[in-house]
Formats: sequence, C-alpha cells, structure tokens
Amino acid sequence: MAGDEVVTLASPFGRIGLSICYDLRFPELYRKMENVDIILAPAAFTAVTGKAHWEVLLRARAIENLAYVIAPAQGGYHVSGRETNGDSMIVDPWGVVIKRLPRGAGAVVAKLDPEYQARIRKSLPALTHRKLSYT
Repeated sequence: MAGDEVVTLASPFGRIGLSICYDLRFPELYRKMENVDIILAPAAFTAVTGKAHWEVLLRARAIENLAYVIAPAQGGYHVSGRETNGDSMIVDPWGVVIKRLPRGAGAVVAKLDPEYQARIRKSLPALTHRKLSYT
C-alpha cells in the first residue's frame, strides 16, 4: 500500500530518506527528500525486473540526489513460488557500487565518507540548482 508522506530523519550518520524497492521507480519521491545524505531502499524485487532494473535504478537515485544508497535485498525462492533477485548494494553519491552481495546470506558493509560526498556536491552543485516546481 502506498504511503502518503515523504519520510526522512536525522541520524548520527546524516539525514536519511526512507523508501522501499518499488519507490525507486518514482524519482519525484526522492526529489522531495531534500538534504538527504543517505537513502535506504530495502527490496524484494522480482528476479526478472531485478536483473533488468535494480542496479540502474539504485545508481540513478544516488546520482540524482548525490547521496549514498543502501539497498538490502532479498534473494531466492519463496514459499509462494515467487523468485526475488537479491543483489544487496551500497552505492556512493557518484553512482559507483562500492559494495555488493549478489545473492545469498550475508551482510554488505562499507564506509560512508561525508567529506567525499561534500566534495562531490561542491563540484557538481545540481542540488542547489534544481527546481521542485516549474511554472
């Protein structure tokens, strides 16, 4: 069921935007997450759409928002017969996948570097140039 508000929160690691996998298809949601440093996007993408779209959508959201994207993802076969893609990732603000677990049990851990993020945001000031509405 779709939510009705954009959810962000302050944390010791920076401002975090909350979403789920299907939300990745709606970039306007992430545009409304103003000043986020990290985007969380837990997932259960199907195997078919995951193989085709998962990585590219994560990288796009990271680049558009110059934010880290942390995306834990279920992978495998479920009792219902559904297959999910897996491919947990952490993507940096430049769109580079810095850690990944393609499938299977485990954890994906990476150092997030706020100074690196600040340098990228300074050299590419797209966030300060964007307009949230056009008239």
